[in-house]
Amino acid sequence: MSHLPLPFLCLVFALAASVVWRAGIVLSRSTDRLDRRFGWGQAVGGMVLLAIVTNLPEIAIVASASLQGRIEVAVGNLLGGVAIQTLVLVVLDAASRREEAPLARLADSPQLRLEAALVVVMLGIVILGRRWDSAPFARGLTAAEVLLALAWLGALLAMRFLPVATPPQAGVAGPDAPGADAVGVENPESSAGPGTARTLFHFAFASLATLVAGVGLELCGDAIAGRIGMDGVVFAATVLAAATALPEVSSGLESIRMRRWQLAMSDIFGGNAFLPILLVLATVLAGTPVLGSLGDSDAYLAGLGVILTVAYLVGMRSGPRRRFAGLGLDSWTVLLAYIAGIGALALGLGS
Repeated sequence: MSHLPLPFLCLVFALAASVVWRAGIVLSRSTDRLDRRFGWGQAVGGMVLLAIVTNLPEIAIVASASLQGRIEVAVGNLLGGVAIQTLVLVVLDAASRREEAPLARLADSPQLRLEAALVVVMLGIVILGRRWDSAPFARGLTAAEVLLALAWLGALLAMRFLPVATPPQAGVAGPDAPGADAVGVENPESSAGPGTARTLFHFAFASLATLVAGVGLELCGDAIAGRIGMDGVVFAATVLAAATALPEVSSGLESIRMRRWQLAMSDIFGGNAFLPILLVLATVLAGTPVLGSLGDSDAYLAGLGVILTVAYLVGMRSGPRRRFAGLGLDSWTVLLAYIAGIGALALGLGS
């Protein structure tokens, strides 16, 4: 697509972004309905269903880049995606500013804390894996990639044994509150509407739209970056990661509108925990160990993701119960850390 005019590329990029945005809203509503009908719990629904589907563009990008031998684009998009998707929580926190407590305090639950801790563990394995001297034993897989898969699957199993917590709904009382999360209280907007079969159809169609439009975002974004001479790693960690995070933004805002705090945060943490799993996919498709070939910039992005996640992990458990200028203290920490971290990367301090 690099031969196409720049204005046309920008137009296609904008159209693909609008499709991804709308599909994210449909996915959030469909996941909420399926969650209520099958009783999965918001955190499980967000971590498994919504998180994986909203990361379909990342799956497509990793598969395409790995098959073409462009490992740096695949890895940069994944690790940069963890950081920028955590930044999405700042947007969601601002969207819930009518509530007295910050978003992290509203959504706090054992499941969410486990998801956030899993993100830290997964990124830690990524950082350590680039230094492990482990011989590949099949399709380039090493002990580090296997450990990533085992950690993710182990967390899924552990989720089943955690109590389902109902976080406090600041400013909301009674069964008539929109999106009430109390046990036995149904959101009329979620319980009414399409049946299960139609909801599954909506979910599948929106998933396909997310995948196709996400690939379009990647192709157009790559061509635009080439035209303006943007560094590949910085592009993958910022522009491309931001574009592929649009499903999380739109689905998260819709979850906030429905006052489904756990679903909103679980989509982000669940997706961030899932992204390192795609490094295993990249290894299999490329046929060579990916973790061992990570550069300093990749490790830097993984470390930045750890810092941002820990800020919210602390905020959920022991952060202030009030906001400062519309945001929780954890969101301010994440925002400033992200700006400083990406700024340093752009200046070459992280490579």
